[in-house]
Order: sequence, then C-alpha cells, then structure tokens
Amino acid sequence: MPQMARRQYIQSRNYGYPQAYSYVDVPVRTSKKRKTVQNALHKNSKKKRINPIAQLISMIFFGCVGFFVIPTAFHDISLPLFTGKQNYSHIKADYYKILFPTTNYLSNNILNNKRAVVPVESKKPLMTSLYRTERLTILEKSLNELMEKYPTIHPAITVWDFNTGKYADINGSEIFSAASIIKVPVLISLFKSIEANRLSIYDEMYLTNYYKASGSGKLQYQPVGNKYTIDQLAKVMIQDSDNSATNMIMSKLGSMTSVNSDIRNWGMKNTHIQTWLPDLRGTNYTTTNDMATMLFNLDNPTFLSINSREYIVDYMSHVKNDRLIPQGLGKGATFLHKTGDIGTMLGDAGIVFMPDGRKYIVVIMANRPFNSPLGKNFIQQASKVIYTYMSTLY
Repeated sequence: MPQMARRQYIQSRNYGYPQAYSYVDVPVRTSKKRKTVQNALHKNSKKKRINPIAQLISMIFFGCVGFFVIPTAFHDISLPLFTGKQNYSHIKADYYKILFPTTNYLSNNILNNKRAVVPVESKKPLMTSLYRTERLTILEKSLNELMEKYPTIHPAITVWDFNTGKYADINGSEIFSAASIIKVPVLISLFKSIEANRLSIYDEMYLTNYYKASGSGKLQYQPVGNKYTIDQLAKVMIQDSDNSATNMIMSKLGSMTSVNSDIRNWGMKNTHIQTWLPDLRGTNYTTTNDMATMLFNLDNPTFLSINSREYIVDYMSHVKNDRLIPQGLGKGATFLHKTGDIGTMLGDAGIVFMPDGRKYIVVIMANRPFNSPLGKNFIQQASKVIYTYMSTLY
C-alpha cells in the first residue's frame, strides 16, 4: 500500500451545466529505481566530505610551489630566455662522456685529467716475452700425476729455465685471483716511476685512516700520522705483505689506474687491479704466465736499471712467508718471491737460484676449498717435484 497521498483537483464535466471542481486524495507511487538513486546520492554526499588534514597538506604544498618553484623557474629560466640577459655559453656538454660512458669504471689510464681505456701494448711492449724452446713433457706428466692425488685442488703452474728456455705450462693462461701476488706488478711500477723521476725512494708519506687496510701487515695498527719513506713502505709491502703499505704506494703512483696503465704498456693481457687491498673477493687477477714474464724482466737490463733490480731483489729475497715453494727446494737453494692467500686461492711466485748457479722461474697458483691445508700441501709437493727435475736438467 502506498504510504503517502496527495490531493488533486478533479474537474467534472457537466455538459450543459457550469463546470464543477472537487478534491480527491490520489495515492503517490514511489518507484524502486528512484529510491536507489536517492540512496546513492546520500552515500556520495557522505564520501565527498573533505579531510581537513589532507586539505591543509595540499594547501601547504601548493603554497610552496607558488612561493618558491614558480618564481625561481620564471626568473632563472623563462625570463632569461625571453630577455637574453643571462649568458648560458659556459654550459657545455661533455661529449667524451657521452661517447665513452663506461670509462669511469673501465679505465686503466688517465690522460690530461680524463680517464681512458689503454689497450694492451702488443707491437712494442716494454717487457720482453719469455723465449720458449722445448716443452718439459716429463715434468708436466709428473705434475699431472700429483694433481690426481689432490682432486679438490685446481692449480696453474708455469716453470721456465733461464739457461735453456725449456718450460712447463699447466693452465698457465687461465685467470686466477692474484691475492697478494699482485704486489709484484705494484713494486715494478713503483721502480719504473722512480726511474722516470716522478718520485724518489726517499719520498715520505703519512699514514692516515684512509690507507689502513685489514688482513696482513702491521701498519694498520700504527698511529695515524706516522711518517714512512717509500723504501720502508715497499719493504713491508713485499716482506710482510702489508696491505696498508700497498695502498699507500698505489696512491702515490696515481691509484690503481696508473698501475693498470703500466701493466698494459708492459704487454700483460691478463693482469689487472680492480680493488684496493685487501681484495677478499679476489677481483684482482693474473695468470702464472703473466707473472712468469714479469719475474723474467726483473733481469732485463733494457727494462729495469741495475739500481732498481738491487732494491727489488733485496725485498723479494727476504719474504717472511716461507711455507710454500721454499719447502720443496733442496739444500743451498735460495728463492726470491711473493706469496698470495685469500682463502680460496693460495699461490707463490718467484725465481729459484740453485747451488750450481742455475736458476729457473716457478709460479704456482692453486684454487682450493676455503682455507683447505691441501692447497699448501700441493704447492710444497709440486715444488719438490719441480726442483728434483730441474736439478737433473742440463
């Protein structure tokens, strides 16, 4: 039943008589559709109520835009464009960075304060390559048999005889994490810079927190402000494998970029420094063949002066870590070398001087399970096999 009614005039038509009117109550029928629309409008009116906090935040935001951003944009950008009162000629695009966007992190040289990628010098490298004659197949066979006894060790071995040019090469071109063996090219780069009169062995540097590095070496525990000569830093870098001293020397040379540039000029394709020491992730890398070539050129008078060689031989013949290749050498043999250890890679590289005056280069790098003593055992046994064979080599 309808809930409401309305009154309506009803006109009566009496033909022939005056018209008469009367009131009649007519029920009002409200449709369901109309009720639905009314309810929706009622709900929307509730939803459209504005949150005063949101309104305040909006006012503050647009106020800041109107007070700061628009005037600044108008005076600094729009107005000078129309009036020409401001000179933008000093703003220039760096087209070098546009054309070479990766040089900031792939560069190995700095020229005129611009980073650049220097390719490996292959036509006229400063270092002389090893002259190889006959391959020592019998020695390689003995080393391969030894490797079978150490299945968890993956080594690379390069052996080269100074007198005959005979050699052994097992994975010699395979890239390995260099660990502290990377300090050999840093040392060579240092003395090449000294020969070029860019610095002196007597120059001094102050220790700062910036240079301090964990891992091997005692400089990390020394007071900030201590002063050291380049000679002192180079000595502890090699003999104690001091990481802080290495970082100081690389900084003096012009950072890793300068050392990498030298390495390229020497002709080394597979040696690179990417990380300040300690390089616990093993991102600095080399090969046993590259390292053997560097060791050979320590004796190259066209590459290093006699004075530089004397310093280098003195440093490398007093390395305190003698637990690797020296353990396999015979009585009376001497060894100048550099070791490396980052847990997953253990290595030793140097020149063996036998009692009869002969000498040979030996570089052994071994990937191993983290800190596994089998890595040390393998290098010691491989050194013994190599020394025994080279003693019989005429």
